[in-house]
Amino acid sequence: MNRRTFLFLSATFATGCATVPGGANFSSGNAERVVNAGPGGQYLADGIYPRFRDLGFFIVRRGANLSAFSAICTHKHCKLEAEPDKIFYCPCHGSTFNLDGIVTKGPARRNLPVFEMSTDENGNLLVKIPAA
Repeated sequence: MNRRTFLFLSATFATGCATVPGGANFSSGNAERVVNAGPGGQYLADGIYPRFRDLGFFIVRRGANLSAFSAICTHKHCKLEAEPDKIFYCPCHGSTFNLDGIVTKGPARRNLPVFEMSTDENGNLLVKIPAA
């Protein structure tokens, strides 16, 4: 990671994330779990990062803001798709959500949950998934 990337990530994470000493581990059962989403430097471009959809979340970069949104529709708990026109779409009943996780078309009525994020001492992005 070069100096410019390090400074950019430091400023980005300092505004909304705390450093977590000791890294993160996966946990099992209904307990909260933490997912290591890899080096923060891989999320520098604006857009949706769907790599963790099957683990239940999307990472979204919009300018200086980096967020993790649930990949599960708030209507009937179907897995969302990330569409090229920068929306989240539910294939089960047609709900859509914008890049802020806000419902733009029902039948869903609740916005997408936003998951807490932090970085570890190695600059890896950690996403905290709440217990089910």
